[in-house]
Amino acid sequence: MSRNAVNYCVKCSGRINSDPLICGSGCGHVSHAKCSSLSEQQLKIIQVTPNISWRCDSCLHQASIKLELYLKQHEKRLEILEQSLASRKCGKLNESCKEPVMCPFLPSTIASRAVFVTAAFAILTIGLLVILATTTNLFSKTLNKSKLGDGDDSRQNIPINSTIDQDNIGGGLVLRFVPRAVWLAQPPLKQLPLSLPVPMVVVLPTNSENCSTQAQCVFRVRFLQTFDIESQQKDDITFNFLIGGDGNVYVGRGWDVVGAHVHGYNMASLGIAYIGSFRHQEPSAKQLTVTRLLLEHGVNHGKIASNYKLVGASTLEPTITEYNAELLYKSLANWTHWTIVP
Repeated sequence: MSRNAVNYCVKCSGRINSDPLICGSGCGHVSHAKCSSLSEQQLKIIQVTPNISWRCDSCLHQASIKLELYLKQHEKRLEILEQSLASRKCGKLNESCKEPVMCPFLPSTIASRAVFVTAAFAILTIGLLVILATTTNLFSKTLNKSKLGDGDDSRQNIPINSTIDQDNIGGGLVLRFVPRAVWLAQPPLKQLPLSLPVPMVVVLPTNSENCSTQAQCVFRVRFLQTFDIESQQKDDITFNFLIGGDGNVYVGRGWDVVGAHVHGYNMASLGIAYIGSFRHQEPSAKQLTVTRLLLEHGVNHGKIASNYKLVGASTLEPTITEYNAELLYKSLANWTHWTIVP
């Protein structure tokens, strides 16, 4: 699916500019999130939980028709069985009975069929109850999972009085990486080693919708990688790192692999992308604070040269409109390493 593909909501027939809800039944229908009748929590679960997807009304209706048809067929078979039982005599001990009854003198074939149908119906009912209980439990665990136990943070032995739940929600006060395994990255097709330390760091926008929670940002990053690999025929997600509005740093290609952010400059630079479009909106304070921490970390660990240049992608390729992010570059213009000359 191209970023510029035109989709129309199956509910309101309005145009969907980005991030449509796609029917999981494969019918091709899409919908606005606001038109889906799902709560905000349910939408978040669909974004981050594998094998759970939205279904359009048409597919749900078809499923209900199939279920109703199956039940009618089952009732018809039971009716035929009852008529067959009623037409037979119950044996010498029950010659006067006119209503069909289950008795030991029924022919063995009919008795076996009756037992089989009853057992099959009971097993089907139990199976549906198990599926319902499992789904309800999954939703409950997802909604109530603790931030300290979701496996997304690399720090061990967190004290009880820790402020980890406020670190990035409250302002991006720590450098927190979200590794590839956590945002469920596809494996790269191939990798080229990057010569370190790099003398240049290139910043640019993703030109997607922004995000303010980890669930939203994970969805954006996964979508970007899928687009880069399947539509742009790239080896992996374009960027070395992505900074979300939640104040987290999402690991793209990482420190040691050549990116694909700006043609002609990839072999000697790191590409840091900001999730969002910044022509009319400034990056959040969290994103800027974490950017400083990320650059300091890179210098301290020998990944970035101490005299590095920080440059906007539009400076290197001014003719490419996708690199335009005036308010992003303006927010970095007074930083020590910022330069408009590559």
